Amino acid sequence: MPIATPEEYNEMLDRAKAGSFAYPAINVTSTQTLNAALAAFAEAESDGIVQVSTGGAEYLSGPTIKDKVTGAAALAAAAHEIAKNYPVKVALHTDHCPKNHLDGFVRPLLAISEERVARGEEPLFQSHMWDGSAVPLAENLEIAQDLLSRTSKAKVVLEVEIGVVGGEEDGVEAEINEQLYTTVEDARATVAALGSGENGRYMTALTFGNVHGVYKPGNVHLRPEILKDIQDEIGKETGKDKPFDLVFHGGSGSTAQEISDAVDYGVIKMNIDTDTQYAFTRPIVDHIFKNYDGVLKVEGEVGNKKAYDPRAYGKLAEAGMAARIIEACQQLRSAGNKIK
Repeated sequence: MPIATPEEYNEMLDRAKAGSFAYPAINVTSTQTLNAALAAFAEAESDGIVQVSTGGAEYLSGPTIKDKVTGAAALAAAAHEIAKNYPVKVALHTDHCPKNHLDGFVRPLLAISEERVARGEEPLFQSHMWDGSAVPLAENLEIAQDLLSRTSKAKVVLEVEIGVVGGEEDGVEAEINEQLYTTVEDARATVAALGSGENGRYMTALTFGNVHGVYKPGNVHLRPEILKDIQDEIGKETGKDKPFDLVFHGGSGSTAQEISDAVDYGVIKMNIDTDTQYAFTRPIVDHIFKNYDGVLKVEGEVGNKKAYDPRAYGKLAEAGMAARIIEACQQLRSAGNKIK
């Protein structure tokens, strides 16, 4: 099946690390954005990751329902059906989940996967993120330990954030300051708490100035060399080359060189949301401007059904988003690297 099994997901991550490339992790909020991601992966001949945040999952459940678990489960069900038509492997992931949403998002979804695995089925999602950036590191790692003990048994990969990502996403905000840079000491504490694979696989978002959203040049200072320093130092202590499976958060708006450097230092997953949101919306705006009299019933006229049919601009939106994702596949070197 195109939705990766736990074994295939681990193979994907191993291949990315060994081959010095990374997977675009695309936030989706609808079947339209899901379709855009799948079409892009197929055209780029890249496997990939589709992910949903707490806000995205809430939106997927319907604006009058606002149930994160329902929305996430609905996305997973749709992805399993729709992805059957595409010749690539796709992993499903839940994005940023802060402490106050764990009991209403990650833990219930993890319980569903535990039940599925107990019945001999595959987990609902292939990985979950615990965002402990807003709590002290000791508490962050204590919660991560508990989650890792569950994810490893459910054949799910855990993602943790060690450090702080600036900006705002789904109501979680952080200032742009020195806290955006993870230290070697932070990384060492992570290995001490979670191990280096023997307690279950986890991916690590080590921060190197990352900020959610897109900012004008000069407002964000990324330092990918921090990743190299941490990988080298912890590598010496663990006897492993590039011991961390790294995640690049806030990838939208990054330069090609910053992305290339981060991948060289062990990034195997890069989150992209803001850029794809714009790429989806921009063609809709263009359509509205060019077909103003058609999409609106101006001065008593009836408009043009072909212009205001949601499929007319929806197809354009999906194509625009897909083009941006293909660009990401090329920058991250995953293009042409799908599992055969």
